[in-house]
Amino acid sequence: MKNLVEQSAKEFSSQSHGSSDYWQDSVYVLGENEEEYIPLSFLIKNKNEVKDIKDLQSQGYTISSLTYLELDKFDDWYQNVFNRKLTQKAKKSIDIVHLPDAKEIFKAVEIVNQVYRILKDHKVLVNGKNLPVQLGEWYAKIILGLYQKKSTSQRGFDFFTDAGKKVEVKTHWHDITSPKGVKLKKSLIEMSDYTVVMYISKNFMIRDILLLDSDFVLRKFATKGHTIFLKDSDIATYFFSKSSKHYDKIFNKSMLLKFSSPDLALKIDENTKD
Repeated sequence: MKNLVEQSAKEFSSQSHGSSDYWQDSVYVLGENEEEYIPLSFLIKNKNEVKDIKDLQSQGYTISSLTYLELDKFDDWYQNVFNRKLTQKAKKSIDIVHLPDAKEIFKAVEIVNQVYRILKDHKVLVNGKNLPVQLGEWYAKIILGLYQKKSTSQRGFDFFTDAGKKVEVKTHWHDITSPKGVKLKKSLIEMSDYTVVMYISKNFMIRDILLLDSDFVLRKFATKGHTIFLKDSDIATYFFSKSSKHYDKIFNKSMLLKFSSPDLALKIDENTKD
């Protein structure tokens, strides 16, 4: 799939398409480099191997808003290929499908784990929250096929399913969960359709995943306060390690297995065999 996409993007980018309507598309696929793209609709129309975006996501591709990726050369590519300037309004509505290098990311996770241990042992590292949170969100995006779009609020970026449902992603970074449970902001759950908790071990590998309807979370666990606590004892049966109910939400099984703990990978592999 990678070779097909890159070759198609190279061919498309080498020609002018100013007389076509592809300049109106809102989803483009990144090719071999940041100077080569192809409209997703063109790829689907001309390549039998790609029937919809899920065919790409199942092969490791993920989708992010153009403003999130900050691809500076996209504007020039757009103008060269379509003979028109990309407006700021149009730019905000464009999504880019791209293929992360899983091998390089896996090696980086291992290196980061080693560095964190050294810094922690020497009392240099006190708060390592930012990296684990973003890594957990990336795991959720690549594994569950979530779209990451710039938020209209001050939160930065929000996550959505391919059906446009809003997802609240929470990262819990620890080898075990506190008896109090995972703390969620009630207001954020109220604004979402689904709630996903990524349980990340101290070595940055996924030890479990929780996916629940936000309405269920509010109905079952909400209190009068502004926070919700999800205790393992209350939600254990919904974990991916315990239940296959939401396995149909897994867009990329290979990435899930690659970044999961051995125990979780074994259980998921056994329960998802064709």
